[in-house]
Amino acid sequence: MDVLVVDDHFLIRKGVRLLLERIDTIEQIYEAESGKEAVAIAIREQPDIVLMDLSMPDGLDGFAAARSIIQSTDATRVIVLTMHDEEVYIRKALRYDISGYLLKNSEANDLERAIVEVSRGNLYYQTSLTEEQLKEMKEQSRETILTPREEEVLRLVALGYSNQQVAKQLDISTKTVERHKSNMMAKLQLDEQHELIQYGLRNDYTDLF
Repeated sequence: MDVLVVDDHFLIRKGVRLLLERIDTIEQIYEAESGKEAVAIAIREQPDIVLMDLSMPDGLDGFAAARSIIQSTDATRVIVLTMHDEEVYIRKALRYDISGYLLKNSEANDLERAIVEVSRGNLYYQTSLTEEQLKEMKEQSRETILTPREEEVLRLVALGYSNQQVAKQLDISTKTVERHKSNMMAKLQLDEQHELIQYGLRNDYTDLF
């Protein structure tokens, strides 16, 4: 089994690597310090598991990187490794088809258990939420009317980014940004662009990293 560790902090990556080296079934360990680097390595090496931090320094956050990896690889599964235990993060992880959610203050054996379960095709979410709450969230995530890309655009719009800045961050054209915004406004039945910003703020899109 091959694993890619993604975190912008060198010491955290090395600490996770030490834990992974104790697991007999893991053969190759890759490292990436940014979302963009993670996507490139995942596409090239096709690892079985990606351990993904959510906060990234280069504009491509953990969620966006995870989405790109899931869409661009054959069978790579993503486990989020984060300090965030808030519902908004967990809900988005489920929405993005992320297989595992592990807190950074977890025990070492929790990491191995998460990798084993996810590699078997199961979900492994270690959070303060109950299994029933997670199941309900999973069902609700299927009903979300905005696509993952639209959510990415909405987050940046709510943060005050211009169309040009959004396009640069997501590596798309300004026309595509405008189209996403128009589609979102139609879906949400909004008339003005400032209402779209208010929607993003009210629904905590700016809190996602």
